[in-house]
Amino acid sequence: MKKILILLLAITICFSLFSKEEKKPAPKKKPLVTFLEIGAETCIPCKMMKPVMKDIQDEYKDKIDVIFHDVSKDRLIGQKYNIRVIPTQVFLDQDGKEFHRHEGFYPKEEIMKIVDPKMGIKRKTEK
Repeated sequence: MKKILILLLAITICFSLFSKEEKKPAPKKKPLVTFLEIGAETCIPCKMMKPVMKDIQDEYKDKIDVIFHDVSKDRLIGQKYNIRVIPTQVFLDQDGKEFHRHEGFYPKEEIMKIVDPKMGIKRKTEK
């Protein structure tokens, strides 16, 4: 009888140790738009784009992912996106397909004219 109780206790302990499911973090929601800013830290128009990129990232955190690539540090990115001049802005949809491109300084209001209608992103000030 003691052996059966010990065996049952051991099985119960093993079951409780190994049956606990690990809580995995929820997968990150894919942004509606990926905004690639391809430039260089030393480029004047690229520096002018920094506050624009920050404003967009802050305002549309879960909808637009803003990524800066410095072509002076990563030349392959320039080749991958066929960059002719910097800065160049490349906009990708959720599937990673390019839907818009611009070369030079790009004001936030102009960017949002492209992103809003194509991706259905509404400005926070709109209802």
